[in-house]
Amino acid sequence: MGGMSKTVSKALQQLGLLIALAPPAGAAPPPQDTLAQRLQACTVCHGAEGRATASGYHPRLAGKPADYLYQQLLAFRDGRRHSPVMAELMAPLSDAYLREIASHFATLDLPYPAPARPAATPEQLRRGEQLVRRGDPTRGLPACAACHGERLGGRLPALPGLLGLPPDYLLAQLGAWRNGQRQAQAPDCMAQLARRLAPEDVAAVARWIAHQPVPAGLRPEAPAPLPEPCGAQP
Repeated sequence: MGGMSKTVSKALQQLGLLIALAPPAGAAPPPQDTLAQRLQACTVCHGAEGRATASGYHPRLAGKPADYLYQQLLAFRDGRRHSPVMAELMAPLSDAYLREIASHFATLDLPYPAPARPAATPEQLRRGEQLVRRGDPTRGLPACAACHGERLGGRLPALPGLLGLPPDYLLAQLGAWRNGQRQAQAPDCMAQLARRLAPEDVAAVARWIAHQPVPAGLRPEAPAPLPEPCGAQP
């Protein structure tokens, strides 16, 4: 009987320890420490899983080339792109962690919403399509598609897709390239090209792109030679 009492007593002690260590009834389990969990700070502005939101100034992250995303994170951290919020978020992060973040969003394969289709005149849409598809040789402007892919889905390793972006974002970024608020590593061909665009051309390009649906299965295209001045990029 004495041995059984000791066994029962030990079992009760163990049960009491389990009860003491158990979380309160109804308590939420502790969050998992995963990269996706940590990156929920990004989704406040960029939408669930980086899909983008209705805001016209926060672009989609999901599915963009990893090298492009990595270079943009570096640019925000190092002052080549200007956003107080992004600069503060990126400031303490190492190159290796920024590359990990970029790779995470690049691997996400998610559907795109329907295009915004902002107000545009037929003339604007015709001019926008010309610049995007064929460029303007008289001003040394290659087609957007020559760098960003025939389907405008981007080009590996580091050129982003253009479809699925809000028109306000497109206008803001082309404006930033033109006035020096956005910069890239030399030769910074986008800055050179954007400065050759007249303001009405910027509006036409942004509106035409924003009118286009995103084809199913759109992916960045394979690397290919780029036209000047972008052909000199490393």
